[in-house]
Amino acid sequence: MLDVLYEDNHLLAVNKPALLPTMGVAADRPSLIAEAKEFIRRKYHKPGEVYLGIVSRLDAPVTGVVLMARTSKAAGRLTELFKQRDVEKTYWALVEGRVEPANGTLTHYLRKDERHRRVHVCGPQAQGAQRAELTYHVLMRDKETGRQGDKENQRGLASAPFRSCTLLEIQLLTGRKHQIRVQLADAFAPVVGDRKYGSCRTFPRGIALHSRRLAFEHPVRKTPVEIEAPLPAAWAGVV
Repeated sequence: MLDVLYEDNHLLAVNKPALLPTMGVAADRPSLIAEAKEFIRRKYHKPGEVYLGIVSRLDAPVTGVVLMARTSKAAGRLTELFKQRDVEKTYWALVEGRVEPANGTLTHYLRKDERHRRVHVCGPQAQGAQRAELTYHVLMRDKETGRQGDKENQRGLASAPFRSCTLLEIQLLTGRKHQIRVQLADAFAPVVGDRKYGSCRTFPRGIALHSRRLAFEHPVRKTPVEIEAPLPAAWAGVV
């Protein structure tokens, strides 16, 4: 069942579950866009094709807010907001090990490897290189990895499978394929459960990366919009 977070005449925002592709799969395979179109079709008794434009998308194993436009006018304006970095994109990620320093900015150049469906860190002059930037801060550390007196040490991660891990809040400044996954794996350690980028741990479903919040100006009404996605059940042992 589609988990709708926000809806009006111009926008639809949903909480994507793990392992469901956003789009780009064969028509006979499940996808978030197909489920969302069916939701609109049934709710409003639309007989023909339903228009929905994806303006933010997530990798299949990632959960959280996905924003769609219900009109081409809204889609165009939202796309421009994303291009101009006028959308605040907040993610939560659980990574293996201890992250130091507790706050910072990561800047990499990334290159797609379509053959292997991966993204690699590369030099700025490499063919196909794209600049990727994010900021992060530590929300919580496991008690065993915290130093005496650390604030995080007083409220460590709750469950044994997530020992020696760090919970991060991330502000995504650019929007590259697999960006958070690759940057964290290169700078610190992989996202828990993300075997594609080196994780040795399992996560109950998908990987421990969640699109927590989107904040932006409504493309038609010009009013502030903030959409937050609750954490899925797989995170129950984390926080």
